[in-house]
Amino acid sequence: MTPPSLYERIMGDSFARLAPAVQAFHRLAGRHHLEGLVQTQAPVNLAARLLARCLGAPGTSGSGPIRFELDAGPEAETWTRHFPAKTMTSRLERVDARMVENLGLARLTFELQEAQGRLVMRLRHLRFLGIPCPRWLMPRIVAMESGDADRLHFDVQASVPGIGLVTRYSGHLAVPSRARP
Repeated sequence: MTPPSLYERIMGDSFARLAPAVQAFHRLAGRHHLEGLVQTQAPVNLAARLLARCLGAPGTSGSGPIRFELDAGPEAETWTRHFPAKTMTSRLERVDARMVENLGLARLTFELQEAQGRLVMRLRHLRFLGIPCPRWLMPRIVAMESGDADRLHFDVQASVPGIGLVTRYSGHLAVPSRARP
């Protein structure tokens, strides 16, 4: 029997209420290459562009193919997103009952929740260059995943008070048929 995935361990019973394609994606173990389509939106100003660069996030608007590399182990996952004009890599791990994502110069702590079959990631803490972000400067991050048939749909948006939109990307990935529950 396969041990529970990183996401299953964090979410507990609520993981079973996610859409089948979302469950299948987050049960993938080992190395996988997935493909799909993505739309990116450019940062709104110079300060936002600098932040996007520090995170490795896309810096231009556009649409096209996305290639996603997953290296998923029981304790951590590495995600490499190959956007049309940028590659962004992050490492995810469980800390207590939360997901921690190391992304560029930032360490983001998320609470994972299920809402009507969707996975919703809510930012709870942020460290930038190791320094805790004060509440009044905390970015607003909307990160959701949904699924239908063999597609994982994603929508990620990050904006910072007083600066504006830093990054937004949305699209879908094809989930391998052998991964579906």
